[in-house]
Amino acid sequence: MLKERQKRFADFYIETGNITESAIKAGYSGNYANAQGYKLLENVGIKQYIDERIAEKDSKRIARQDEVLQYLTSIMRGEQQEQTLRGVGEGAQTISDIDVSAKDRIKAAELLGKRYTMWTDKTQLEGTIGVTIVDDIDD
Repeated sequence: MLKERQKRFADFYIETGNITESAIKAGYSGNYANAQGYKLLENVGIKQYIDERIAEKDSKRIARQDEVLQYLTSIMRGEQQEQTLRGVGEGAQTISDIDVSAKDRIKAAELLGKRYTMWTDKTQLEGTIGVTIVDDIDD
């Protein structure tokens, strides 16, 4: 269990990436931050906390594999809509929701098919390969 000051240090370090600045903001003395701040990152508990927080943030920002597959599937099935501008002239434009185009649905199906290796390119190779047999076994 981290002490409150250690947790503050870790949170500031995640934001800034600067050991000294983070240690000072967390409440450590300037002398300690300058000379010994690196020891805070060597603390197993602090390091684990930082790793967990970064992984948590990454999972919120970066789509997971199943999320991408679900989205592509919903496009392929026509469950998604996209917004488009309609109208003529200045001020007459309105935003409308329209179904995703057939082209986009086909592309989503193609990407899903590639993921599941549904299509494979067949390649026929022909040629001759020279083989040399060396008989170096004593009788």
